[in-house]
Amino acid sequence: MKGFYYRRIALMCALGSTIVMSGCSLGGGGSDTSSEKSALKVMYYDERSFYDQYGMLYSALHQNVDLSVVSNQNTSNEPVKDPEAAFNKFIEEQQPDIIMLSPDQLTKYAGEGKLVELDAMTEEKSFNKETLVPGLLDYMKDLGEGKIYGLSPNFYSQVIFYNKDMFSKYGITLPEDRMSWDKLFELAQRFPKDGAKDKRVYGLSLGYSSDIYQLGSLIGSAQNLSMFNPKSKQVTIDTDAWKKVFQTAVNGLKSGALYTEDQNGSSSSSYEDYLMRDPFVSGKLAMKFEGAYLMSQIKEAQTRLKDKVIKNWDIVTVPVDPQNPDSSPNMSFGQIFAINSKSVNIDAAKDFIRYVTSEEFARVNAKRDNGNFPVRTKYIADDSNHNMKAFYSLKPMQSSIYKDMDKLPQNFFMQFMTIAQEELKGALDGKKSIDDALALVQTKGQQALVQEEAKEKNKPTESSSDTSSTKATSTTSTTTTAK
Repeated sequence: MKGFYYRRIALMCALGSTIVMSGCSLGGGGSDTSSEKSALKVMYYDERSFYDQYGMLYSALHQNVDLSVVSNQNTSNEPVKDPEAAFNKFIEEQQPDIIMLSPDQLTKYAGEGKLVELDAMTEEKSFNKETLVPGLLDYMKDLGEGKIYGLSPNFYSQVIFYNKDMFSKYGITLPEDRMSWDKLFELAQRFPKDGAKDKRVYGLSLGYSSDIYQLGSLIGSAQNLSMFNPKSKQVTIDTDAWKKVFQTAVNGLKSGALYTEDQNGSSSSSYEDYLMRDPFVSGKLAMKFEGAYLMSQIKEAQTRLKDKVIKNWDIVTVPVDPQNPDSSPNMSFGQIFAINSKSVNIDAAKDFIRYVTSEEFARVNAKRDNGNFPVRTKYIADDSNHNMKAFYSLKPMQSSIYKDMDKLPQNFFMQFMTIAQEELKGALDGKKSIDDALALVQTKGQQALVQEEAKEKNKPTESSSDTSSTKATSTTSTTTTAK
């Protein structure tokens, strides 16, 4: 019923869209002039969100396609025991033409032959792959073991925001693209460290990554380090590379240059007060590791608070590994659309993916203020000539820290993280060395992994539980009948 409502709204919009767009060339993602009817079922996390972000526009331009959405949200209050099994069951039962997948899910489904290859589509002249963000297609090929099985209409990325006036005031060299983490901390430490917390200036904020384990993970992911080997079931954190990473994290946290955000927060009497609580917005912070939404906050603050907030700012890329300066794990594609290999509407499904990754769709959606950017670089810009390339000039790469985590026991990671935070905090507090802390994390982490592996092996599967239940019921029935 809801799907009919959204489609009806889309068709009403089509009248206006046809008038507005009839004179426009929409390239490979434009309106469909074919009179042949087709149906398209899309799996998305929420029907209303899908129509708001994609479906309204697509339906208005493709009136011959009967678009429907199936949501894989768990609407019950019961926790899902095995999310992967539940997801697979949902796909098998619903058989959507288009599936929204995470990077790990795409790799798994592609490896099982469940997706349609899209390489030929991306080579079409009208697809205009040269205008995509650098590295997108290579990233998708990495996920698909050399072939493209999915594409994303948008991406999320983080950068280093910096206050140009503060750098000028203290005579400090401006940040640059592709700095190392050591260089970033060195710049941060050049700002004054005296004064009360709510009055002084700070060199750098890393958001909530001020916990030594989180900060070390952030630095290590840029170097493509891993803490586990899921195939051999081994914890691999006690290495020279990780020792250097966590020593860098300790030095940064002890420097006094980092602003630590209060995770609990404090109440604000007004929205203006809320905006001023951010030290970067209020002009007390030199650099901040953050995503695009901070630009919206700065703009709102400048409109509401005028001269009380930051005036001159710009951005550079996040820090990189000097050995691999052109890649970053801080760019992600959260909504990857792929085509079910069992689909009987493959052509319509390809047309949908063409459209939502097209330049026309990017143009229409470029002004959406949701923290994401379209994958077409022409529409990644602002009105003040900031260095917007910093958001996409580094090629995306998968974080090796969490790669193949689904191959490890479900409860292991939280246990490991607790162990790592506890032992590494001891190193930060000076109670033990980094070497000793990582040796303990390795030993205790491996013990936890072995224990969880044993629990997983001894856990009865749902099918065996069902069989046991059936046998018990059958036995009870037989006994009752005999009596």
